[in-house]
Amino acid sequence: MKRYKLRIKRADGGAVETVIEDPETNRRGLALIAHPHPLHGGSLDNKVVTTLAKSALECGYVAVRPNFRGVGTSDGAFDHGAGETEDLLAVAAFVGPKFGDLPLHLYGFSFGAYVQHRVAQRLSAEHLVMVGPAVSMYAFEPPAIRTDIIHGEVDALIPLAAVQTYAQQHNIPLHVIPGADHFFHKKLRALQEQVLALCPSHSA
Repeated sequence: MKRYKLRIKRADGGAVETVIEDPETNRRGLALIAHPHPLHGGSLDNKVVTTLAKSALECGYVAVRPNFRGVGTSDGAFDHGAGETEDLLAVAAFVGPKFGDLPLHLYGFSFGAYVQHRVAQRLSAEHLVMVGPAVSMYAFEPPAIRTDIIHGEVDALIPLAAVQTYAQQHNIPLHVIPGADHFFHKKLRALQEQVLALCPSHSA
């Protein structure tokens, strides 16, 4: 596995700090992973985000973790989801051709899930996995692509009931991790196993 960090240029001239982890052999897809809210400590090093990256690598995907604008060395400032969507689109446009346009899979945690559901409306992707999506804080549209939700049973920040309502309205499969809070404390392995279960090539 090869790991490297780079700054990917956006259309506005700014750059997005990005960590790429490449399995190098038997690549089966690209996983673009979005971190939680930048103003509440969210970054590409968030433990849920790194768990999603590990899961993606185990699926055979190249794991791509950007820092949203204003986080780490990414240029800019928090933009309530609009600019963050542009960050991810810029990263996707850069990494896609670098890896032979592998099938794209979108993963997002909390605020990152909100951003990824916006990204899914603007580019071609195979699958969106939203972890702890902040449906009680932001206006989520109906899913544009095949979508799954993973949520903690005892999430005190984003109530499970709100996520159940959104999932039922749009016929989205909802996978509940028993005993898990919003940050999946002591439940990261259970989260990883659920992500792997959604990986179409994991058992291949």
